Amino acid sequence: MAGVDKRADFEDLLPVMANKLGGEGLINELCNGFQLLMDKDRGVITMESLKRNAAFLGLQDLSEDELAGMVKEGDLDGDGALNQMEFCVLMFRLSPELMQESRFWLEEELKGYGF
Repeated sequence: MAGVDKRADFEDLLPVMANKLGGEGLINELCNGFQLLMDKDRGVITMESLKRNAAFLGLQDLSEDELAGMVKEGDLDGDGALNQMEFCVLMFRLSPELMQESRFWLEEELKGYGF
């Protein structure tokens, strides 16, 4: 059950990062994470690139099935890979607390536009 422990660690860490970096900083960090994990030739995260680079996120102990499950969960367009938007959406979905914070950031931003 190493995957469960790693996922719980991530769920705890992402909101802390969000609080420290703010909304824009967190998005920048997610984009950096995407760049680390993606297949440089295709510009997406493939199963192969995720396996090859999993240690960058501390996921080296996850099984191939667990990594495949992550790709499948985030693959919104069914192409078998994660583009940058799918990766960011997946990261937010893995952290329910962060979803609540992102709503707050959106509301705060909209106030500046008179909404």
